[in-house]
Amino acid sequence: MKEPCKYVVAIAPAAVIDNASATVSAVDCIGAAYAELPVQLGATDIAITALKLTECDTSGGSYTDVPNATFASTGLDSDGAALSLPSATDDNNVHVFRGSLLGRKRYLKLVVTFGDGTLGGFVACTARLSNLAYGPDLTTNIANGRVCQF
Repeated sequence: MKEPCKYVVAIAPAAVIDNASATVSAVDCIGAAYAELPVQLGATDIAITALKLTECDTSGGSYTDVPNATFASTGLDSDGAALSLPSATDDNNVHVFRGSLLGRKRYLKLVVTFGDGTLGGFVACTARLSNLAYGPDLTTNIANGRVCQF
């Protein structure tokens, strides 16, 4: 059965991050019309200093900021209210980037930077690409793990 979406690891779960940026992977959006990137925070004792989305035409090229795709004060939520960066008390919250890929560059990459805390924080993200021009026909094209069909 062809699926209408696929899942791509944008930030793999890793050790605690303190005063540094998360290790991120480029998300290849070819064939997708819409993307959602839920950034899941774990325990953290420090605020996030950068949480934004960048784009590029090539996976290893120079990424530029996607306009308005930031949780800094210039970003807006889906209700039009100003966003703010996650604080040290935002443990286990999910912050989501979502939007159309029409007119966007092929690759997306997150920037998530933790401030300098006592311990730091945890973060992970799996991107969901949807409205595909063609549906993945193999489990390995839907997710790099396995898919349970029910």
